[in-house]
Amino acid sequence: MTSLKTELVTYRASARAFTGKLVFDEGQAAAAPGILVCHGGAGPGDHELHVAQRLARTGYAALVADLFGETFTSREHGVAVIQALVSNPDELLARAQAAVNGLATHSAVDGRRLGAVGYCFGGLVVLELARAGTELAAVVSVHGSLLPRGSTSGPIRARILICTGAADPFAGRDDREAFEDEMTGRGADWQVLLISGAQHGFADEGAPARVGVAFDPRAADRAWRATRSHFAECLV
Repeated sequence: MTSLKTELVTYRASARAFTGKLVFDEGQAAAAPGILVCHGGAGPGDHELHVAQRLARTGYAALVADLFGETFTSREHGVAVIQALVSNPDELLARAQAAVNGLATHSAVDGRRLGAVGYCFGGLVVLELARAGTELAAVVSVHGSLLPRGSTSGPIRARILICTGAADPFAGRDDREAFEDEMTGRGADWQVLLISGAQHGFADEGAPARVGVAFDPRAADRAWRATRSHFAECLV
């Protein structure tokens, strides 16, 4: 029976402090493989914490990252912060890599076995980590943007899984083909789970429904099983 513990982890990027939540089984004798959980556009919340808890129950130590470092006061505020980060890939990557370092150096984590999973905005982030050659064994992007913001050259160490909806207006056929061409050209180990009928945000039950965005339990379950399988294969 697992005994989950949640611990705050502080890391620094660009002279700013960010605090994430590490979830792990404190009854586990050996250090666990570490997985970074990257949040969507609303910031770290219940969805990401639930993902971390599910991962911790299966033998991982999972850090819910904070990539914003602030609480949004309005949707307009959030959009402005996200747009500023996406348009500054160096800063985005610095924050994500600082979170990876915070995960890797924790005593409960085996820093030689690291992965990352991201949802929506977080899906974009974990792909940027892979594109930058970050020392991750595996990354999973769930209904995230597929187009590069930063590095488009150099070796990709992580094995990549994309879980995306065939009806996602933010990751359409052209984007998928461009991603496939990029990954193939860079010699990456990649795979795509394309789910019929699934829209953007299909894995987040708490995501506000709007045009092109909808929770889909069927797609969420398929993506979760694929994610578990990918980490089990790569983090040995």
